[in-house]
Amino acid sequence: MTFSQLLTKAVLAKGTPVLVGLDPKFDLLPESMRAGVDHSDLGRVSAVLQRFCCEVIDVVALLVPAVKLQAACFERYGSYGMVALDNIIKYATEKGLITIFDGKRGDIGSTAELYATGILGKNSAWGADAMTVSPYMGSDSIEPFVKTATKQNAGIFVLVKTSNQGSTLFQNLTSDQKTIYQHVAHYVQKLAAQTTNPDPTQHEQYGAVGAVVGATWSKDIAALREILKSAWLLVPGFGNQGATAEDVAPAFDQNGLGAIINNSRGLLYAYKNEPHKSKYGEQKWELALENATKNMIEQLKTKTTAGKLYRSRYGQ
Repeated sequence: MTFSQLLTKAVLAKGTPVLVGLDPKFDLLPESMRAGVDHSDLGRVSAVLQRFCCEVIDVVALLVPAVKLQAACFERYGSYGMVALDNIIKYATEKGLITIFDGKRGDIGSTAELYATGILGKNSAWGADAMTVSPYMGSDSIEPFVKTATKQNAGIFVLVKTSNQGSTLFQNLTSDQKTIYQHVAHYVQKLAAQTTNPDPTQHEQYGAVGAVVGATWSKDIAALREILKSAWLLVPGFGNQGATAEDVAPAFDQNGLGAIINNSRGLLYAYKNEPHKSKYGEQKWELALENATKNMIEQLKTKTTAGKLYRSRYGQ
């Protein structure tokens, strides 16, 4: 099964494109988890992060198709954090979730190949189903990832139009009457089309190469969807960064497929924000997380074509 088939199957099975971002910050975790743990104790902090993420997975595993793990949240704690990250990826896989390693790797030649073979595929050291890739160094920094992804039935998401405000400094520069991000999008589309399933009986629209397109640039999403006809879109920026279901609606195709919508802080720390803060509070942070996730699912169901996924899944 190709990565696109795997992702499609998972999204259809859950009836939603919600992607939960696992970006744990120690100081934001429930006090009951942090109590008595010195921030300088890298081993104990890493263990707390692992416990928190695994408990998050327990809550969302039946609700969503995938999780995205921000590598930096674990790398900052050295080898202890990396062990925690490894354990979380394994746990998410055991729970039937697709795992995306968010490390935004980018290098050339054999170095890129080492990143790719170490991270991508169930038989790799990290065992991730997909990863994020930076295109800044050009085609020879992306091709090793594409080669490994197709070989391992894994996927990559190339940074095209990122959600941060500072991205315009480079991504919006123009060359040959196109912005830099548009040039990247056309290249990603070429790779995506090349990695679709060649079997005509499979009718597979999307390939192993996807694109990261920030929800905070809602006016650009529709145009990028037109360019990236063969690419899954990973869309960050929903929730705390200000994007809404209406903003991400153009990312989907007419069947509600083609995009997964990431939300990290808005879900993980829902207990800190109203209305969940008053209703659940810190002691019931898991219920706040569950409710916030269901609310996001509902918003996408009612405001985008992703509602077709829900109706297909639940016969409504």
